Amino acid sequence: MDIPRIFTVTESAHRIHNPITPDKLATLGAALRLEPGTRVLDLASGSGEMLCTWARDLGVVGTGVDLSALFTEHARLRAEELGVTGQVTFIHGDAAGYVSGEKVGLAACVGATWIGGGVAGTIDLLAQSLQSGGIILIGEPFWRQMPPTDAVAAGCLATSIADFLTLPDLLASFGHLGYDVVEMVLADQDGWDRYEAAKWLTMRRWLEANPDDELAAEVRAQLTSEPERYATYTREYLGWGVFALMRQ
Repeated sequence: MDIPRIFTVTESAHRIHNPITPDKLATLGAALRLEPGTRVLDLASGSGEMLCTWARDLGVVGTGVDLSALFTEHARLRAEELGVTGQVTFIHGDAAGYVSGEKVGLAACVGATWIGGGVAGTIDLLAQSLQSGGIILIGEPFWRQMPPTDAVAAGCLATSIADFLTLPDLLASFGHLGYDVVEMVLADQDGWDRYEAAKWLTMRRWLEANPDDELAAEVRAQLTSEPERYATYTREYLGWGVFALMRQ
């Protein structure tokens, strides 16, 4: 049980597996006004940077669940590095369908709404673990500008234009689901650069160390094509943000 290996190769040096930067992650934590001791559930928690830094800086406690064995190990090591092993637990497992045995004050899925079959299903999943008056966090892409064709959307690694909404439509959709949007922190192009461009050196170093690996041809193809694809499509058309929701 694990994610496709290509992701553990390209993002093995990432602490944050989405376009939010460490300073924006800190801004988000402060903006949510979490009380020390707030219990957090983070589904698809990646390398655990959100839980670990918020445990250190804000005093939260909680659990992260992620399908990647490598990223889960990175999360545990990060907890040790920051001295928060007594506050956070990381589980290697499938976040899809995971419900906390103890209600939490904040339930998050930051950038992996496929675990619930989309935004609405992921919100429903997170709500099952949430205490009354708690906050849901959803990280999701949106169109900064509408792609003129599905081919351009495909250049952003979407299957079609319909995969994502514009920011106003995405915010409206939360209301249609019965939630107030109470905060948001949006990635900027620098955040996208740090997320995407950081993969390229990782891929190059990996290729130098693993020239005969069965994945080498795929990694080489990505390293060759990704800079131009990213600059042409994702950087221009795709936005990304984290949205805090409370039941109306």
